[in-house]
Parts: sequence; C-alpha cells; structure tokens
Amino acid sequence: MKSALCALVALGSLATAPAEDKAVSASGTWTWSMPGWGGGAERKLSAVLVQDGEKLTGKVKSPGRDGAETETEIAEGSVKAGEVSFTVTREWNGNKRTASYTGKLTADAITGKIASKDREGKDQSRDWTAKREATK
Repeated sequence: MKSALCALVALGSLATAPAEDKAVSASGTWTWSMPGWGGGAERKLSAVLVQDGEKLTGKVKSPGRDGAETETEIAEGSVKAGEVSFTVTREWNGNKRTASYTGKLTADAITGKIASKDREGKDQSRDWTAKREATK
C-alpha cells in the first residue's frame, strides 16, 4: 500500500512538471496597427521574433513611402519572466529615431507600451497590443 501511494505521488508530480516548465515563447509572427501620421489611415506592422532562452532577435516590418515595406532589425531584445522588450531604430533623412517596445507575453498577445521621442525630442508613449499570427 505504501509503495503504491509513493508511485501515485511520483506519477502526479511528473504529470505537472511539463506544464510548469512550459513557458510561452515569443517566437513567431506578430501583427499590430498604429495610427497614421497626421491623422492618416492606420498603419499595419508586423514582427518576426525568435526567442532563444532569454535572448530575442528578429525584424519589424512597417509600411514605408509609396507602399514600400521597410524591414528593421530589433536590438536589445529579451524575454524575462513573461516580459518582452526590444528596441527598433529607424532612420529618415539622416535622423535616427529609436522606439522601445515592452510588454507582457501571453500565448496569443503581447500587451504593453512603445516609448520614443517626438520630433522636438520630448518623451512620448503609447499602448501596444500585438497579436500572434496562426502558424501555417
């Protein structure tokens, strides 16, 4: 009886271990929308992210002028305790602007903030929710 109880407890702990060890991965394709410049039409963006442990790499794709898509590498990417963070630096006419993305990672969304500077160099922040695209 005692050995049967020990076996049952051991099996129960094995059954729960994978669920506890299985953290959500940020790897995948994520999409979101942002207001257009000067009140224009919404802009749709996407990111292809790759998580390796706490390291996060990838590229953000955004619409450019005349419909051309711009692809920018992310930097300083990390995933720690379900929190995603990375920066994207874009250059226009010799001016560089960096946006810092942070958010809480769930199975199907990243919800947080994008922090950057406006044209006058003042801090600005906006909400950000990216949705995971279904794998094909």
